[in-house]
This record gives sequence, C-alpha cells and structure tokens, in this order.
Amino acid sequence: MEKTHAAITAKGSPLKKYQQVMVGSFSLWAFCYYEWCMLLAPVPGALGMVLRKIFWPRMFGSCGKGCMFASGIVVRHPGRIRLGRSVVISEGCILDGRHGSVQDAIVLGDNVILSNGVMLSCKNGTIVIGNDTGLNAQTIVQSTNDCPVRIGADCILGQRCLVIGGGSYNTDRIDISIRKQGIKNDDGILLEKNVWLGGNVTVLGGVTMGSGSVAAAGAVLTKSVPANSVNMGVPARTVRTRSA
Repeated sequence: MEKTHAAITAKGSPLKKYQQVMVGSFSLWAFCYYEWCMLLAPVPGALGMVLRKIFWPRMFGSCGKGCMFASGIVVRHPGRIRLGRSVVISEGCILDGRHGSVQDAIVLGDNVILSNGVMLSCKNGTIVIGNDTGLNAQTIVQSTNDCPVRIGADCILGQRCLVIGGGSYNTDRIDISIRKQGIKNDDGILLEKNVWLGGNVTVLGGVTMGSGSVAAAGAVLTKSVPANSVNMGVPARTVRTRSA
C-alpha cells in the first residue's frame, strides 16, 4: 500500500504516475495500446467479446489461443501477466500484476476459468494457477512481499474464498504503528493438485494443502494439511481422510 501511495503522491507528471501504477511501462506504445484495450473493457455483448478477443491478447506478456474476456475486467501491469490456452475471464475480474522486478507476476495455465468478480492481486508477489483450475465468484487470491501463491492443476475454489500469501503484519513492537512494522515472510501458499475449497474458505500464508485435500465451507486454514484430508472449522482441523 505504501509503495502505491508513494508512486501516486510523489512529485512527477500524472502521466508518469499512471504509467508506473497501471501500465507498468514508460513506453509510449505500451501506454497507447493499454489505453485502447481499456476503452474496449466495458463494451457489452458480442461486439465487446469479439473486439477484446482480437486486441487484448497482445496486451499481455503472453496469451495462448482461444482466450475469452468478458466485460468490465480491470488489468494492471499486463506485461507481467501470462495466460495459457483457452483461459476464460468473466465479468468484473481484476488482474493486478504489479511487481517491482519479477516479469511473470501472474501465470494462468490452460483452461483456467475465473468467474465473476475474481481478484488476482500481486503486490511484489507472484501467483501461479495450474491447468484446468476454476475460481468461483468473488474469490480473492493475493500475494505480497515475495510470498508466492501457487495453485495446482484441477483445483476448485468456491465462492468468496480468500487465499492470501503475505497477508499478516509484524506486531511485535508497540512503540510504532502496525503498518510500519512490515509484512511477515510466511513463505506463501501452496495448493497442490486436485484441491477443493468450499465457499467462504480462507487459506492463510504458510499453508500447504496436499493433493486431493478438501476444505469445507467456511473453514479457515491456518496450518498445512495432508493429502486427501477433509478439513473443517475455525481454525480448520482434519476430520477424516478420503480413501478409495
């Protein structure tokens, strides 16, 4: 937050600030093309879908064939975002690839589906989502301060899930405000392949969910859980193991 605030409020031209925060490049060509693509973002119906399918792929760092973009999508630092084949991004999604140095801040595999209102947010972090994974409506995935979030193939994330790497502040000192103590390095989050999160599940930094594991609706994962486990509660605990 502080870096974004400084970039917006520091001395300099409004154009340079906009390029730094939104476009991620000071190239005039990149700026113009980004602006053209954002003009197409709210165009409704089949016309908007066709126009975005034609022009948007070249805005990203890379984009596979067959990707579809619904209306109202917000994109920041598109050059740091890489999309596989046949990715579907639904209405109102936010793809925020802001990072100070890493080129591939957001990487989506083939056949990934982002439902309405999904937010992928990088603030000097990285997000990687494997093939054939779906994120349901209003889910938020965030990576901050070099705490990566990695989501494997064939995963299902239910509605309004929160998957937050680097989301906790240091709180050891009481002589300075919490926001000035910095973010804890929690090593991020790993959801291995074939993980299912029910609706309103929260996964906190430092958690690994083993392959085939399940988190029931409303669960809060504060510790890592083994493969094929079923987990419930706040904080979540393993209640049984899936078996053949």
